[in-house]
Amino acid sequence: MARHKSKPNPGRNLRLADQIQKDLAVLIQREIDMTRAGLITLTGVELSPDYAHAKVYYSVLGAEPEVAQAALTEKAGWLHSLLFKLLHIHTVPTLHFHHDRQLERGMELSKLIDSANQADSQLTGSASKSDEPDEQP
Repeated sequence: MARHKSKPNPGRNLRLADQIQKDLAVLIQREIDMTRAGLITLTGVELSPDYAHAKVYYSVLGAEPEVAQAALTEKAGWLHSLLFKLLHIHTVPTLHFHHDRQLERGMELSKLIDSANQADSQLTGSASKSDEPDEQP
């Protein structure tokens, strides 16, 4: 008898990614020294279709991203083994950590928008002052 290949279940992939993110957040808080690596926040997890690899996206406050990356990479195997004990699945993915630059990019864009709005309001403010007639005493 031939085995039938099961169709990938995107709902399961998302649920598993969310669970990995929640469990890893707790483990990272407990296992990684915050004074060295800063405050690490997980922003997302992407699983490969075969659940063998997980891209774990993080942001960091209080330290350089390179230092946090080194700490996470150093503890990746340990975190994987702890995650294996928490999750009751056949294959626990290998963890690959990536610094999430979306927050930094968003803050940069927000600053650019604010400065453009300030410049625009200054231009319209000076134009409206020149349009007003001089007051007569």
